[in-house]
Amino acid sequence: MQLQQNISLKPYNTFGIDMPAEYFAEVTDETFLPLITENDLPSEKHVLGGGSNILLTKPVKGLTIHNKIKGIFKINEDEHHVWIKVGSGEIWHEFVMYAIANGWAGVENLALIPGTVGAAPIQNIGAYGVEVKEVIDNISAWHWEAGQFFPYNSNECAFGYRDSIFKHQLKNKVFITSVTFKLNKKPKFNTSYGAIEQELAKMKVTELSIKAIADVVIAIRTSKLPDPKKIGNAGSFFKNPTIAKQQYEHLKDFHPQIPSYPVDNDTVKVPAGWLIEQCGWKGFRAGETGVHDKQALVLVNYGHADGNAVWNLSENIVKTVKDKFGITLEREVQVW
Repeated sequence: MQLQQNISLKPYNTFGIDMPAEYFAEVTDETFLPLITENDLPSEKHVLGGGSNILLTKPVKGLTIHNKIKGIFKINEDEHHVWIKVGSGEIWHEFVMYAIANGWAGVENLALIPGTVGAAPIQNIGAYGVEVKEVIDNISAWHWEAGQFFPYNSNECAFGYRDSIFKHQLKNKVFITSVTFKLNKKPKFNTSYGAIEQELAKMKVTELSIKAIADVVIAIRTSKLPDPKKIGNAGSFFKNPTIAKQQYEHLKDFHPQIPSYPVDNDTVKVPAGWLIEQCGWKGFRAGETGVHDKQALVLVNYGHADGNAVWNLSENIVKTVKDKFGITLEREVQVW
């Protein structure tokens, strides 16, 4: 492990924002983590995986740790399930493809989500009717203050919509080293969300499989979301807001076309992209930043935008949606 100073984080975040890290180290093995604690390196620590869910708005103080812990191991199985332990620095999509190649079901709807395996439980990533909490069995993490590794089972992670204990009580207090997934040997297909069924028909898929679902999800995401290698972005910038049914029914009086998805008997989820688009933001551009022309949920860096320009644009979007619909959007992207 080599400690570096004043390193630009531009190559390490998909927005392509150029901000320096005061200290920077790459961790390829969990045995390095006790050394960081023992050597009294900066107390302020930031863990960086794929950099696909952060917006850098200022120089990053303290120690930025680039997570490169690898490894995929089958640790147990029975008639119906297989337990797979995955290093937190593995690329999420590569793990999904590995699972599909081995016939392990449960993550196919989450194909092509950017980032690392270690970031998946923090955000409780989700797409097309599936959340990663549904397949997480347990997590191993190094606790900085306690100076030891702790296991966290799925119930202890307090998973919510794009939320977990790692964004609250354990924020900046632990380093996730591995995630163990409980995957299915016999798939339970989930095709009812979004445009999956339409795309299956379009692709003339006659025999449903986890690979077919993954292929469809990849096709949909590719058609709607910009490639970060070509245009800087962090995917969906905002969460889909959950509102009371009573508020939704009131909004329908003024906006009959407003879509929704049921959450429970009392609440519904409204697509943030639709709200943003109705406020005229889709395709907007100001200087080097803007809103993607195919997906209003995605804010983009056209080349040389700084994080504050992206932040200010997001603030204006939040304000106009609040003014028009009375709904306060919450950012999905983590702001550093």
